[in-house]
Amino acid sequence: MTPETVTPDTVTPEIVAQQTVTQQAVTQQSPAHQTRAGDRTASLSRSTSESSVEVELNLDGTGQSEISTGVRFYDHMLASLAKHSLIDLRVKAAGDVDVDAHHTVEDVAIVLGDALREALGDKSGISRFGDATVPLDEALVQAVVDVAGRPYVVHTGEPDGQAYVVIGGNYVGSLTRHVWESFAGRAGIALHVRVLSGRDPHHIVEAQYKAVARALRAAVARDERVSGIPSAKGSLST
Repeated sequence: MTPETVTPDTVTPEIVAQQTVTQQAVTQQSPAHQTRAGDRTASLSRSTSESSVEVELNLDGTGQSEISTGVRFYDHMLASLAKHSLIDLRVKAAGDVDVDAHHTVEDVAIVLGDALREALGDKSGISRFGDATVPLDEALVQAVVDVAGRPYVVHTGEPDGQAYVVIGGNYVGSLTRHVWESFAGRAGIALHVRVLSGRDPHHIVEAQYKAVARALRAAVARDERVSGIPSAKGSLST
């Protein structure tokens, strides 16, 4: 069948109305699609008998944070993580901190990892790798990140006794390793954290969070030279 040709002489009010509706539909759909394509945010929640956690993050933020976990030292560490990674972060958690901070700290790390994974999407256009060495007075920590989709954690160098130190009232030193294992495991990243030096338990922990933050900042950053997914196999997944 020969397609019908529309000429100025054959244009009817019905045709004009149909074209107008079509143009409006395209105009309304296009901006929404562009917003979704560029959106690197996530909003997740998780509830168990031990804690309830809400996390919102924006990978393309400016490092703003609003943190409330019931573990004040952990709040301070997560605020540092946000500040130095430039990830906007909101965390609200309530748990059985009167018993132990472990459940709340670990569960927040789990949801944070899930949120990072969701916000990254297929990881198209990211740098993928990041590393940083960060000092805090006598403490020095190196962190290296690979956003590969394969979780792995290497955590070394903490001085003897660091795991048993209580910081800020209810944050035990051993929780730091649990945070990295839970976070990396759910985010699907390989994370190496090496404590190169340090005496003050507070400094040793804070330097770790800041080093991981700077490494993440580099790894999740968009690189205009990267076309598609930064992997020879074409995928960054488990």
